[in-house]
Amino acid sequence: MRARFDPSFTDYLLRVGDGTDQTEDDSLIHLPSSILVSNGSQNASLHDLIDVVYPHIHYRSENPALPLNRAILTTKNHFVDEVNDILIDKFPGTAVEYLSFDRALNPNNQVQYEDFLNSLSPSGLPPYKLILKPGVPVILLRNLDPTEGLCNGTRLICKSLSKYVIHAQIAVGDFAGKDVFIHRIPLQPPTDEQYPIPYTRTQFSIRLCFAMTINKAQGQTLDYVGIYLKEPVFSHGQLYVALSRARTASQVKVLIKPPFFDKPRTDQTKNIVFREVLETSRIAAK
Repeated sequence: MRARFDPSFTDYLLRVGDGTDQTEDDSLIHLPSSILVSNGSQNASLHDLIDVVYPHIHYRSENPALPLNRAILTTKNHFVDEVNDILIDKFPGTAVEYLSFDRALNPNNQVQYEDFLNSLSPSGLPPYKLILKPGVPVILLRNLDPTEGLCNGTRLICKSLSKYVIHAQIAVGDFAGKDVFIHRIPLQPPTDEQYPIPYTRTQFSIRLCFAMTINKAQGQTLDYVGIYLKEPVFSHGQLYVALSRARTASQVKVLIKPPFFDKPRTDQTKNIVFREVLETSRIAAK
């Protein structure tokens, strides 16, 4: 489909994915000026990216699923939170704030480290402070009931917000349009992430998804994609995944924040490609 809509963009993505479009520094790649957001002051340029991806965020759309067809992708959860915090302020409606209960597994640590636990934002966990408004898009962080469409990565629209339950509607996939009710549940950080104080977080297992990590967006196709590179990508194929969420080059805008390198450029960024991984994949496909 992408090849039909924009063959030159398709060719460019193939070079990015194969790691053959590098600059003189083998880890850097030059991005076309047509997909870049001009980089002024730090705050102005991020707001420029937001305005391009969500031009009518101040107004409630007749199509409640419209924000789900767009996203700003970035590398880490705290950059996701930075973008989502700006967008929830812009979104119309009355905000509802949900604070989690973070409990140290060792009761002796509870009082001393409670503020520290509140400050943590592990991957796969909702934030300590979850701010929502009716109509905002959210993404599910756990498999709650796969037989009813409530799987990790399911995107929903919040319909109504009460103290103990969130009424939402599944927005995409086979269960699109289905009304669901989400409750707080106790959650623990992923086992591959080490924290000095083991703990559980009791919270609604959702995050806002105006912005999301590049890894979370894998496999999705979007109508418009913003890419916020406050730090460069850090794993194999990440840049390709981010750029290829859109069908055409006109549906992508990238903001690169210097300084990343000794001589910062706002039109270059890292592209990490392990060619041995590609060769192994090609051999396995034969």
